[in-house]
Amino acid sequence: MAEAERIIGTPDDTPETERPGARSAPGEASGADGPAAAPGASGEADARRTADPAGEERPRRGRRIAVLFSVAAFAYALDLVSKLLVVAKLEHHAPVRVVGDWLQLEAIRNSGAAFSFGEAYTVIFTVIAAAVIVVIVRLARKLYSLPWAVALGLLLGGALGNLTDRIFRSPGVFKGAVVDFISPKHFAVFNLADSAIVCGGILIVLLSFRGLDPDGSVHKD
Repeated sequence: MAEAERIIGTPDDTPETERPGARSAPGEASGADGPAAAPGASGEADARRTADPAGEERPRRGRRIAVLFSVAAFAYALDLVSKLLVVAKLEHHAPVRVVGDWLQLEAIRNSGAAFSFGEAYTVIFTVIAAAVIVVIVRLARKLYSLPWAVALGLLLGGALGNLTDRIFRSPGVFKGAVVDFISPKHFAVFNLADSAIVCGGILIVLLSFRGLDPDGSVHKD
């Protein structure tokens, strides 16, 4: 009798995990009659990331957009303050020598494009500057590259700086003359907005040669 009970078992010999109402040990799957095990928190997060990869890119894009507008705001503010100082301190005064005859500060009014080119087409250059600003703002929605954010920020800040002069300075709205004051020897007089535009343009050319696109992808010709 004792041998039979040992073989078939008794109610007290039933494993605890097989008894009705007993809980499964951590990490063990429940039986057919028990509740299904809920996925872990890490598994849920992985599933969400797999299902929505664009969600991972939103913070990254937001940081790049913040860089773009921060660079643009800095370039714009620097240009605006420099022009206010030049108009107040240098206009109608003799040029100020910085490096002998090689570099001096001289306030002039330029109705043309950067570096005093095309002075007869002030309105056209105003429209072009406004169009550039709109294109950069629209492009920012697909921006994932930090170097491109810096380059476009420089272009945006420079374009806003000169466009402000076109709108608010004499002789009138959209015909205003830009304030230039940096005068190297044997070169056109320019301002900080022109410098930002040129630096941004050079950076864009270098990025294009390297095959880096604004969305962060790299292409090879």
